[in-house]
Amino acid sequence: MKQRLVSMVAFGLLLAPLAMVAAQDGAQKPLMVDEVLAASEQHFPRILQSLAARRAASGYSLEAEGAFDLVFGAEGFSRVGGFYDGTAFEGSAKQRLRPLGASIYAGYKLSDGDFPIYEDINYTNTGGAVKVGLLFSLMRDRAIDEQRFLETDARLNLRQAELDVLLTKIGVQERALIAYWDWVAKGQQLRVYEELLGIATDRQDGLTEQVRRGARAQIFLTENLQNITRRQTLVTTAKRDLTIAANVLSLYFRNENGRPVVVNAGRLPPGAPIKEIQAIGTPPPVSVSEALERRPELAVLRAAIERERNRIALAENQLKPRLDLALEVQEGLGSIAEGGPSRDATDTVVGFTFSVPLQQRTGRGRVMRSRAELDAKEQEQRFREEQIELEVRNLLVDLNVSRELLLLAAQEVEQSEIMRTSELRRFESGASDFFLLNIREETAANARIKMFQAELATRVARANYDAATVDTDRLGIALN
Repeated sequence: MKQRLVSMVAFGLLLAPLAMVAAQDGAQKPLMVDEVLAASEQHFPRILQSLAARRAASGYSLEAEGAFDLVFGAEGFSRVGGFYDGTAFEGSAKQRLRPLGASIYAGYKLSDGDFPIYEDINYTNTGGAVKVGLLFSLMRDRAIDEQRFLETDARLNLRQAELDVLLTKIGVQERALIAYWDWVAKGQQLRVYEELLGIATDRQDGLTEQVRRGARAQIFLTENLQNITRRQTLVTTAKRDLTIAANVLSLYFRNENGRPVVVNAGRLPPGAPIKEIQAIGTPPPVSVSEALERRPELAVLRAAIERERNRIALAENQLKPRLDLALEVQEGLGSIAEGGPSRDATDTVVGFTFSVPLQQRTGRGRVMRSRAELDAKEQEQRFREEQIELEVRNLLVDLNVSRELLLLAAQEVEQSEIMRTSELRRFESGASDFFLLNIREETAANARIKMFQAELATRVARANYDAATVDTDRLGIALN
């Protein structure tokens, strides 16, 4: 009777959903999946690398905007010897504008004394002279030029870098989820084998007493020792698998200094009810179009396509004739000085420049090359969309099948436990033999392990689905 109670208690622990709690150190808190995801998002090197690349892209974008900074300049001179004693000073500010490739400028100059005739442009009234001018393009550089292209290209490059951060986080968090649940499954497997070994070890004491009293043959002791050896092998193998899984998990679970942390078995979480795992295998529906819209790699391709179109526009711009117009107004201030009354009038000047590129092989070659690269990127986008559509459909199939296999595995656990319990009763009544009882016990243990593997497959399928549909909440990704 004592042997029977020991066996039933041991298998009760084997089948209880919260069996993992008994193995935990009371001073240790179970490691939950959210803690792993938070650590990997904050400290995983690939994510930190992508964040550094984004900062670099942000600096490049700021640098490109510098082409449109306000520029101030000044110059002056004074003749300290010779026939003429003229002194002149001029300051100006220039601001590039994006529409029409325009630039606006303003200046002020002031002179004193006499200048030779070849420098009489320096003469001003006593209060100096102010001027305001506007330059703009009517053909080449009207819609785009090198500076505007670089600014837009840098902004798109920054967008791609931001998307690369999200794409990296999705991949890392997906692998972190899989590593965590694999570690949990390996811990559950070890617990099953340890409890199975415990049953055989406890039974050895009872069998020794029965053999001593002549109630059992000596062969039963040898057979049970064989079971102990086989189950010790299973425990040793399971410990190895758990250690390897913990090492893999340490790549994602890191401390505050970003160093990997190898978690011990005492932090394994309690088992989850079957209904909760079933719910994991039933995600909210996401349409294919919504999944396509969420995927960052498609957004990266769209940004790359837009960059290529801008290159085409820039190359086509270089094939156009140049026709630039200039408007300038200058007004003298104060009374008439050495320059005479001609410096006192309000001057309004309209000018233009025109040029035509005759040989355009460079521009045509750039257009041809950019259009070919654009076509290649558009085909890549189309194929990637088809791949994602197929991926999402297949992942839904995988989720549905994983959920069904989990239910079947749970049924098998229930059925194998009934068979084990029944065989134990028959063995105790003398209607069965030790060989069949061992088979029933190991079948029940294997069924439990198969259920844990089915649970792992369901969780992995859900992690893959969450990554495919960019469910940032379940992946533990903070959008900032």
